[in-house]
Amino acid sequence: MKKWLVLLGVIAVVLYTGNKWIQTTEITIESENLPPAFDGLKIIQVSDLHDATFGDRQSKLLKKIETAKPDLIFITGDLIDSNRYDLQNSLDLVEQLISLAPIYYVTGNHEIATNDVVHIKTSLSELGVIVLSNEETVVEKEGESIRIIGIEDPLAGVPVAEALSIFEQQDNFTLTLSHRPETFSDYVKNGLDVVFSGHAHGGQFRIPGLGGLVAPGQGLFPKYTAGVYEENETSMVVSRGLGNSVIPVRIFNTPEIVVVTLLSK
Repeated sequence: MKKWLVLLGVIAVVLYTGNKWIQTTEITIESENLPPAFDGLKIIQVSDLHDATFGDRQSKLLKKIETAKPDLIFITGDLIDSNRYDLQNSLDLVEQLISLAPIYYVTGNHEIATNDVVHIKTSLSELGVIVLSNEETVVEKEGESIRIIGIEDPLAGVPVAEALSIFEQQDNFTLTLSHRPETFSDYVKNGLDVVFSGHAHGGQFRIPGLGGLVAPGQGLFPKYTAGVYEENETSMVVSRGLGNSVIPVRIFNTPEIVVVTLLSK
């Protein structure tokens, strides 16, 4: 009987930490292309919230982000879940984050799937969020600048490769928000410096020493689930995300926010 109680206790701890305990993952990326004025720039990536709740009005999640003291905040899609759509639950977080740092946002497949994407974008824009739908913007500091590109989720009808083709390749250091990590080769071909993606949910169930088990768009034993992937001059940061969708639990895969610090070589 005691063994069963211990086993149940272990399962309960694994399930709780795998779904409610937020991890802060810190990543440093160095680049010769980064203008010196942006050396030390700190970006927090929030991805795949899926209408999950972390404390009253997202208080636990808010505290984690506040503690990291971001210069910029990137939201890389699936802020809501199309299966249990509750926009206000996600706006509760954004309403409090907007005073911390400029927020940039791109859609994920779940925003598109609600058929309410215009309302979602408008609601975020009215709060001061910079919504990028196959668009770009420039951030300037001390006479230097970097470019930020936002890719609309391809469920809206435009494949990632086609969306990227509208942007000129240039020497300006480029940060890209794009929900889908499985199109990594497209980011590399376009010479993007740093790409922020989500969607894979860390592989949902992570096998210690092996990685994630399954991810949308990649199937079993997916290649791009968490951390940094590099090829040529492109680095892709993949967040494990915060919430769940079709599969309601995570195992050995705690929710996370990602803190990326950029350094110029």
